[in-house]
Amino acid sequence: MTYDKFNAFCGRLAATTYVVQWGGAHVWKVGGKVFAIGGWSDGDLGITFKVTEVAFEMLKNEPGLRPAPYLASRGMTWIQHYEKPGLSDAELEDYLRQSHRIVSGGLSKKKQKELGLD
Repeated sequence: MTYDKFNAFCGRLAATTYVVQWGGAHVWKVGGKVFAIGGWSDGDLGITFKVTEVAFEMLKNEPGLRPAPYLASRGMTWIQHYEKPGLSDAELEDYLRQSHRIVSGGLSKKKQKELGLD
């Protein structure tokens, strides 16, 4: 997946905002909370996303995937796709969609309603 495809996909999800921060990372948020980050990898495009605890256990040792630097070391369930083989574009899109759902589900009911996510 390229930055253009990553950004286009995340931009199609409901109530998202985009900012470049943290040394040039492409950061996507919903309700002001991060759900996806493009960048922070020495090799291919690094794509970082939040997952459930079960998905974290399944993905953390797969080739091309790892617990997300900085985030997972703080006990958070974030995975980084950082090199091939990793996930296919379709699989990445599915996990990005799930990350958006996880993060938006953690917003207050009032905020969800304001954003049209209820």
